[in-house]
Amino acid sequence: MSSNPIILQSEKLTKYILETSVYPREAETLKELRNATATHPWGFMGADPDAGQLMALLLKLLNAKKTIEVGVFTGYSLLLTALTIPDDGKVIALDPDREAYEIGLPFIKKAGIEHKIDFIQSPALPVLDKLLQEDSNKDSFEFAFVDADKDNYWNYHERLLKLVKIGGLIIYDNTLWGGTVAWPEEDVPIPRRKYRQSVVAFNKAIADDSRVEISVVSIGDGFTICRRVQ
Repeated sequence: MSSNPIILQSEKLTKYILETSVYPREAETLKELRNATATHPWGFMGADPDAGQLMALLLKLLNAKKTIEVGVFTGYSLLLTALTIPDDGKVIALDPDREAYEIGLPFIKKAGIEHKIDFIQSPALPVLDKLLQEDSNKDSFEFAFVDADKDNYWNYHERLLKLVKIGGLIIYDNTLWGGTVAWPEEDVPIPRRKYRQSVVAFNKAIADDSRVEISVVSIGDGFTICRRVQ
């Protein structure tokens, strides 16, 4: 499977942004993990470093200490989050694929931040439901990042809105789906249509959701940033 086309539609401009503003500030362990992920057959699923740079800024603006990550893969965004939050912060990371997480684990250990991470090998919905059974978890997280199965984005959204406090952020990745959200259906390659339809439906639903303020950013494969307001 080929990687998603860039939203900027200019490889030279993307290369310029990365080489000028992103790579020089990227932590060494993040760079090493990014390079290791690039050798994986599904390496294109890794978080984009420019998107990670934006995430780090938002985490710092929030002074986030308690976060959730739905979908981990090799752990680039997880490592970035753990590097950014304070030493007593915590990331609950949910993914059924332990094998991919193991690729990133040596870099997490090298960075000395494994104590901040609670990796749970499981589909996310049962774990989110379990967290909601304890009142102390409700409205207690400052930040959540979702990069997982697109047909469950709305199910994640409904649960995360109860876990993330008012004023906190939820970020959804891949919400422009390689730009195909703007294409006629017949122009979209058949293997990409199912998740494209899920993304289009999610984008419509989130735009109509008065519980959040939103901003869609054409970075990487599309970032939708939601701030909980009620």
